[in-house]
Amino acid sequence: MSFEQLTFPKDSVFLVTGGAGFIGSNIAEALLNMGYTVRVLDNLSTGHIENIQQHMDNPRFTFLKEDIRDLDACKKATEGVDYVMNEAAWGSVPRSIEMPLLYEEINIRGTLNMMEASRENGVKKFVYASSSSVYGDSVKLPKQEGNEGELLSPYALTKRTDEEYGKLYKKLYGLDTYGLRYFNVFGRRQDPNGAYAAVIPKFLRQLMHGERPTINGDGRQSRDFTYIDNVIEGNLRACLAPSEAAGMAYNIGAGGREYLIDVYHDLCDALGVDVEPVFGPPRAGDIRDSNADISKARKNLGYDPSYDFKAGIALAIDWYRENL
Repeated sequence: MSFEQLTFPKDSVFLVTGGAGFIGSNIAEALLNMGYTVRVLDNLSTGHIENIQQHMDNPRFTFLKEDIRDLDACKKATEGVDYVMNEAAWGSVPRSIEMPLLYEEINIRGTLNMMEASRENGVKKFVYASSSSVYGDSVKLPKQEGNEGELLSPYALTKRTDEEYGKLYKKLYGLDTYGLRYFNVFGRRQDPNGAYAAVIPKFLRQLMHGERPTINGDGRQSRDFTYIDNVIEGNLRACLAPSEAAGMAYNIGAGGREYLIDVYHDLCDALGVDVEPVFGPPRAGDIRDSNADISKARKNLGYDPSYDFKAGIALAIDWYRENL
């Protein structure tokens, strides 16, 4: 079953924080297409108004240019809301190493503000973005909840802390929280620009513009690249999950494992180019190998990803061809 077939009460109201960003804007768009009322809260520090511009005239859509670090704004945004998808955060492991204080402020305090506001306003479900980075230096594959290693970056620490707060808010206050550990999400509207851009859109942009991409490390690091529609499904499934499944974190991936050098050559083949990459030094804080065990999400949330890497990358390449 694809996420479009999932149903909520017709008068349901959803709040998507970070809803002008890559993941958040896709979730908001899916909910609007399904006929629900959506609020987006975003301060546009990393999100882009262009990602939601097409919804501005929709009477079921509201945009709030606010910051999750502002508790009062969080409280106002959650009034009358049934479901919160908290996607607002600053990503990027390397940037978090450069700016640990800012990451604590946004990713921890901001998320805590949203949990508190949701608790006060009687939100039914609070679904929040975590990350596969919480597995740290664990070499065990596939990555399984409960088998985490030592953390490698401030970003990973912020996400692990969010999970602990999620657990406490369920235990102490009865707020149904669901942490989703995303595994290398890619797809339409992912920003290809900037020093901290994700690898797939960055490679695509460079290859389309005749540039020679740099691979950090030897290219033999592996990732569970996960198409955006799988992540949308994970969020909606969590909103529909039983209360018994709350207070925990879940892997949201495709369950596959792709080597970066192979992905690079797949992109070259798809674009019809032959460009040898530059190999740079490994990035500090990066996990070497990543592959999600999604059995817990299957069992507790009913998560069943519809797109493997091959299907997802074909759709992503088509989108970037039209939009880059």
